[in-house]
Formats: sequence, structure tokens, C-alpha cells
Amino acid sequence: MRAELKIAADVAWYRLRRFEMANLGAAGAIAVALALPWGEVFVRLAFGALLNVLVYLNNDYLDVAEDAASPTKDRDKTRFLAEHRGAALRAQLGLLAALGLIAWLWGGGLVWPLLLGGGICWAYSAVLKHRPFVDVIAMMIWGVTMPWVAVPPDSALGWALLLQLGLFSGVFETIQVMRDHDEDRDTGVRTTAVALGQARTRWLLRGLVVAAGLYAAMQFGWWLALLPWSVLLLPIPSTDLSGYWNRVRLRLGATLLIECALVYFGAAIG
Repeated sequence: MRAELKIAADVAWYRLRRFEMANLGAAGAIAVALALPWGEVFVRLAFGALLNVLVYLNNDYLDVAEDAASPTKDRDKTRFLAEHRGAALRAQLGLLAALGLIAWLWGGGLVWPLLLGGGICWAYSAVLKHRPFVDVIAMMIWGVTMPWVAVPPDSALGWALLLQLGLFSGVFETIQVMRDHDEDRDTGVRTTAVALGQARTRWLLRGLVVAAGLYAAMQFGWWLALLPWSVLLLPIPSTDLSGYWNRVRLRLGATLLIECALVYFGAAIG
């Protein structure tokens, strides 16, 4: 059991350090915006945290050979997982069982992010991230289905926020495949950035930013489009996209928080 717990904890800590569980923060903001009871917020976010650990562990489990050869990955974490693959599989099965039990006992629509969010993450890790264009679409679906843990059934306001997150996730995934372009190209992995090339992928990124701003304008007010559209003024570096990615996250994250505040304080949508 110690190996299973260590593997799960290593995955969670690694992803938190890299700010790759932002969907959980978005889910928390949405749950508060919808004025859910605090007990329900706790259950939904705890469910979301376990779901994040499951999908990221599954990703690391499937990618262990690639990660071992990558100079950018945590070698100690990857080595331990490779040496304890049986424990990693048991940890995944245990997390899946716990999530299924919570979804069954609590209800509240949690089964859908488990099935669809977990399902798209497994498909992305196993196949889709190596498919041009499908990789970006899959992450847009991820951006909707993972924070879905925060939205009760039939919440129109919640869905307005989730769809915005789907567009933001398309922006983030496009930046990610641009960041990994050289490594993916050199290892024979065909992502959207490898298929299009960096120059055309930048135009795809700009198009997704425009779409995200238009959606914000249509749903929450024309003035809110200005914040995501400010991303268009940022120069896109040719190397080391880390700083650029953080600046984009700051602007899109602020957009989401403003939208959540509008929902919380009862501003009209549309």
C-alpha cells in the first residue's frame, strides 16, 4: 500500500507544481459562483481532486517509457513508477472504485464527469494526443468535462461557464503543443503543431483566443471580450513559452473569475 500511496502523492505534487490542476481551481470558482452549500462544494471538489489524480496517474502510467527518455520529466518519479507498475495499476483501480462509490452515493450528476471526463482523458493519453487537431479538440472537451464536477444537473449558468472553459482549454492546449513541438517532431509524434508548423499554429492560437473573447462578449457583456483579446497583443516567443503561457493564464483566469463574480451577484446573462 505504501507504493500505491507514494505514486498517487508523487503524481499530485508534480502536477500541482506545474499548475496542471487548474481545472480544479476553476471548478471551485464555479461552485462558489453557483452559491452551492459549502458541504456540497467540499464533496464536489474532493471528487474533482481524486479524479485529477486518477487521470494524471493514468497518463503517467501510459507514458512511462516516453517520460523516462525525456530530459524535461521528473526522473525519480518516473523511475519509481516504472519499477512499481503493478502498484500504479492498483492505485488507479482503487481511485476508480472510490470515485464510482462517491458518484453512486452522492449523485448530483457526478457520474458524468467521471465517465466523460475520465474517458476523454484516458483516450487522450492513450491515442488522441498523437493525432493532429484531435489533440486540441480533446482538450477542449476535457476543459468542459473535468470542471463539470462543480455543476449540478440542469444548471444553465454552470454550463455557460463550462463552455467558456472549453474554449480556454483549446488555447492552453495549442500553447502546449507549440511548447513541445521540437521534442514531438524529433520523436516522431504528430501533434497539431508538428502537422501545421509553428507559424500556422500561432494563427490557430489567435483564432481560438478570438473565439473565446466572442463567447465572453455574447454571454457576459461585450466589455469582457477585451481581457481575453488582450492576449493577442502579447508577442509569442519562438522558444521557451513558459512565461508567455503564464501571462495567458493570468488573463484568461481573470476573465473566468469576473464571469463567476457576475454569476454570483446575479448579473443577467445574454
